[in-house]
Amino acid sequence: MPLTSIITVNFHQTGVTIALLESVGRCYSASDVEVILVDNGAAHDQADLFRPYFENLKYIRSVQNLGFAGGNNLGIRQAKGDYILLLNNDTEIPAGCLETMQAELDANEKIGLLSPLLLYFDQKDLVQYAGFTPLNYITGRNENIGAFEHDYGQFNKSYATGFCHGAAVMCRRTDLDKAGLMDENYFLYYEELDWCEKFKRIGKEIWFTGKTSVYHKESVSVGKESPLKVYFMTRNRMLFIRKNTGFITTILFALYYTFIACPKAIFSYLLKGQKKLARAVLKGLWWNFAHAKHSKHLGWALKN
Repeated sequence: MPLTSIITVNFHQTGVTIALLESVGRCYSASDVEVILVDNGAAHDQADLFRPYFENLKYIRSVQNLGFAGGNNLGIRQAKGDYILLLNNDTEIPAGCLETMQAELDANEKIGLLSPLLLYFDQKDLVQYAGFTPLNYITGRNENIGAFEHDYGQFNKSYATGFCHGAAVMCRRTDLDKAGLMDENYFLYYEELDWCEKFKRIGKEIWFTGKTSVYHKESVSVGKESPLKVYFMTRNRMLFIRKNTGFITTILFALYYTFIACPKAIFSYLLKGQKKLARAVLKGLWWNFAHAKHSKHLGWALKN
């Protein structure tokens, strides 16, 4: 099997990351796979803690928390594999996963990024992701295909999809070199959607395959509906539109987002007594206007 570089980012979750390394070690040997572990925001070197769990482990310590995009980029720069698999540290893989994904890429040169079926770790017959519908760039919304459906083999096929899923996504090294690294301005959330747009711009397609799966321990890192998650989801949804659409779409989205979507979310959180989440929405929205100079579209609108 050609060498695959698995890149995963740890952020103060030693036990979860070790479980991932153990799952890789059960399925693959050091000659087939290198694991690059980026230890984000690590106060001290933990290489000796992780190395016993996979022989071909490259440990990279970052004193600074670089976020999801920055951490993965740091690992990508050190990768030697013909195939690159970004894999969340809160996942575990089954046997045959890498071979199946490589075979799908080899069978179709048009595929740039490929994500597998994601199943919930605690309920392995429950689907988290089987692709995304195309994005409505005016509202910034789309649908997660298969979410919360019971898996009975209905997604055991491959097809083009709107976007990959950052929890597990594979590409060829040659395509990555053309498309470029993830945009670190996102820090957390939406960076994989932006990465998909980069691959589309070099003429590649985004695909899903249900011929293999990955088990995901969802929200171990951030938690559901935390202020951190709400802030970056709000902030980066608008940043993504600003970066990847034209003038008219950016303005229409900004109007919808500023006067409909965000007020609705703030009001909903206040009704539930979740003041911190309401403030996180406001903070995430305001960031885009405070940094309007980074978008020629939004910056022009504010000045005129």
